[in-house]
Amino acid sequence: MFEQLFPNVQVDDMITATNETLFMTFFSVLGTFIFGLLLGLLLYLTGPGGIWQNKIANWITAAFVNVFRAIPFIILILLLFPFTDFLVGTIRGPSAALPALIIGGAPFYARLVEIALKEVDKGVIEAAKAMGAKYRTIIFKVLLPESTPALISGLTVTAIALISYTAVAGVIGAGGLGDFAYFYGFQRNSFDVVFVCTVLIVIIVFVFQFIGDFASRKLDKR
Repeated sequence: MFEQLFPNVQVDDMITATNETLFMTFFSVLGTFIFGLLLGLLLYLTGPGGIWQNKIANWITAAFVNVFRAIPFIILILLLFPFTDFLVGTIRGPSAALPALIIGGAPFYARLVEIALKEVDKGVIEAAKAMGAKYRTIIFKVLLPESTPALISGLTVTAIALISYTAVAGVIGAGGLGDFAYFYGFQRNSFDVVFVCTVLIVIIVFVFQFIGDFASRKLDKR
């Protein structure tokens, strides 16, 4: 039945493409979480009223975030070819897509982190300061725990954006379902391949959304 409906779909090749998409998504989400969290903390802490308030540092961080958020992802990949080649040793394959995915995703997540941190009750922060808490304690014992549900929700949104980015990266040879849909589906007029790739990407998005929503609800103490 499956072969009759999708005659051009090779299951083994589709599994390989799916694994490549999952590889790119997992490691890009991990890298985006780390660098995006650091950038978001810098934006918040050096901003007006932050415990490290510094106009110059905040302007530099905000400029970096805004510039890389403004660049379309397909152009960002091309701009980063020399850096990717230096870092990874190639500009093709799933690993080669990771620098662009992380650099494209981290600034986006950083703004969501900043928003999440701004939602933390100022009274809780002031109470921690009044008790003589150090900056490190305020960050790791107050700010991050209080904003965890919002941080996870933001990461879920970012992860879904990164899944779509992997499809774009596939068009220029990064592998994954985007690569498979374009080169083995669209270019060969095998639209059953394009359809199956689309369905698999949608399933991956739904799984990430479910995991993110579940984790956010579990950690929300309100």
